[in-house]
Amino acid sequence: MNRDIDRHDTDILILGTGGAGLFAALHAQQAAPEGTKITIAVKGLIGKCGCTRMVQGGYNVALGGGDTVERHFMDTIEGGKWLPNQDMAWRLCEQAVVRIRELENEIGCFFDRNPDGTLHQKAFAGQTADRTVHKGDLTGIEIINRLMEQVLSRPVEKLQEHRAVGLIPTKDGSALAGVLMIDMRSGKFRFVRAKTVLMATGGGPTMYKYHTPSGDKTMDGLAMALRVGLPLRDMEMVQFHPTGLLAGAHSRMTGTVLEEGLRGAGGQLLNAAGQRFMFDYDGKGERATRDVVSRGIYAEMRKSNDPDQVGMFISMSHLGPDNVRAKFKGMVKRCEDSGFDLAGGLVEVVPTAHYFMGGVVVDTDTRTGLQGLYVAGEDAGGAHGSNRLGGNGVANSTVYGGIAGDTMGADIRKMPRLRDPDESVLMAEYERARHPLSRPPDLVQPLRNRLQEAMWEDVGVMREAAGMTRGLSRVRAIRRDLMDVGVASDTLAFNLTWHDWLNMASLCDVSEVIALAGLARENSRGAHYREDFPEAGDMAASYFTVAERVGDKVNVTRQDVDFSIVRPGETILPEGEPETLVAAQ
Repeated sequence: MNRDIDRHDTDILILGTGGAGLFAALHAQQAAPEGTKITIAVKGLIGKCGCTRMVQGGYNVALGGGDTVERHFMDTIEGGKWLPNQDMAWRLCEQAVVRIRELENEIGCFFDRNPDGTLHQKAFAGQTADRTVHKGDLTGIEIINRLMEQVLSRPVEKLQEHRAVGLIPTKDGSALAGVLMIDMRSGKFRFVRAKTVLMATGGGPTMYKYHTPSGDKTMDGLAMALRVGLPLRDMEMVQFHPTGLLAGAHSRMTGTVLEEGLRGAGGQLLNAAGQRFMFDYDGKGERATRDVVSRGIYAEMRKSNDPDQVGMFISMSHLGPDNVRAKFKGMVKRCEDSGFDLAGGLVEVVPTAHYFMGGVVVDTDTRTGLQGLYVAGEDAGGAHGSNRLGGNGVANSTVYGGIAGDTMGADIRKMPRLRDPDESVLMAEYERARHPLSRPPDLVQPLRNRLQEAMWEDVGVMREAAGMTRGLSRVRAIRRDLMDVGVASDTLAFNLTWHDWLNMASLCDVSEVIALAGLARENSRGAHYREDFPEAGDMAASYFTVAERVGDKVNVTRQDVDFSIVRPGETILPEGEPETLVAAQ
C-alpha cells in the first residue's frame, strides 16, 4: 500500500492560504535560517479561496482619537463574555497596531482614508470606538490580493489543490511528523514530512442550513486535530452573523453576509409589519453584539405565522439611497444581482452561521501540545471566547499568522532533522480517506441537506437540552449512513464527489462535538444561548469547555478561565474614561 503514497520533504509546511497562512509564509521566510524550505498547501488556489478573501467589513485596530489598545482589549473581553484567553486577546489588540502598518507599508494595502490622510475607521457593533479600518466593503479582497502578490513573488513551494486529510504523528506520539494529503488534480496521495507545520485551514461552519462561507469550507483542520487527540476549546461557540442575505433555497447567495457596517451606519431591522424591533431585545438596538441581534431576529422569526416570510428585513433607505450606494457599493451590487434594492428598499435577512470561536488549544505563540504543530486563524481557539467582535477576525488571522511564522522560523533552528511517521497512523488515515471508493456509489448531497437541517433546528441560534440531544442523535445517524455511501472510483482526478464525501465526514465529526460541548455548558454565554439555562452564570466563576477524542468517544470537560489581566467587574481603562467614544445613533 505504501507505493500508493508519494513521499515529499520540506522544512516548514503551511496548510491554508488565507490571511494566517500567507502572513505566516512571509514571516517564516524572514525568521528562518537561510536555505530553509517553505511549502504552502491549499485545498483550492492561492488567493482565490478561503474566508479572508470574503471579509467585507474591516480590520479592528486602535489608532488613536481617544481609542487605545486597552479599550480594544476590554471590548474584546466583554464581547466574549469573559471567556477569552486574556493573554491571547491582549496580544491580538496590541499587535493589530503593528500589523496594520505592515499591511500598508510592506504588503501594499490601500485602505480608505479621511480628508486629512489618516485611516478612516468606521463603527462596528459591540465596540466603544470607531476602530474598523476598511477598503469600502471589500476589505478582504484588498488584503488577500496584496498578500498573494507578495507570496507568489517569493521562493516558496506551492502545492495548490492539495487537500490535507490527516495529521501524522511520530511513533511515540510526542511530535508531528507530517501531513497526509490528496493531490486533487490527480487523486494521488502525498505524505509531506516537515519539521514544523502550521494548521491555518480556517473554519467554515457550513453544517448549518444558512451559512456564509463557501461550501468547500468544512472545518477539516479541526476534524484532523480531533483525530490526532488534540484538545479543542469552546466548541459550542458558533457565531451567527445576524444579517445573511435570504435569496431563496436554490441560490448560493443565500447566507451571504450583509456586513455589520450597515447597522453601524444606522441601518434598521424591521419585522413584517415594518416595525423596528431590536430595542425590544437590547438597549443598543441594531448596534448590539452579533449574538444578541441574531437572537432578536430569530425570536421575531418564530413569532411569524406567514410561511412565505422566513426572515426579517434590513432597511437603509432612510440614510439616503445615493449615500448608501456610495458607501456600500459591494453589497448594493450583490443585492441587485439577487433581485433586491438595498439602497432604496427592504432586503430579507436571516441569521447565518459565520465564524467559529472554538478551536485547538494553543499558547500565545501558536504552539500546540503536539511538538512541531502550530495553529493560527480560525482553527485556533481562545482569542474570542464566546463571541467574536466584527473586525476582530481578519485582525486575528493576520496577527497570529505573523506570530506563527516568526515562531516556526525560530523553533526550526532547534530541530536538526525531519521525524519519521507512525506508519500505522499514516495507513489508517489513507484507508479512512479511501473508504467511499470501495462502496457502491450513492448520493452525498441528501446527507448534507439532512445535516444542515438537523444543526439549524436543534443546535442553532437558540438551544435547549432536548433539542441538542435530538440533534446529536440525528448527526450520528447521518454519520453512520455516510459510511454506506460510495463514490465512483473510475477516475480520482478532480473527483469532486469524493471530496464532497470527505467534506461531510469532517462536518459530521465537528457537528457532534458542537452538540456535546453545547450540552456540557449549562448556561448562556455569547453565541451559545440555552433557553433552558438562560442565565449567564457567575462571571467570576467562568469556565470554558475542552473536548478531546479518546478512542471512539469524545470527552468534554471544563476548565476555569484564567483572569490573567482583568477580573469581571473591573477594567483596565483609566479612571474617568468615557464608557463609549461612539456617537449615539
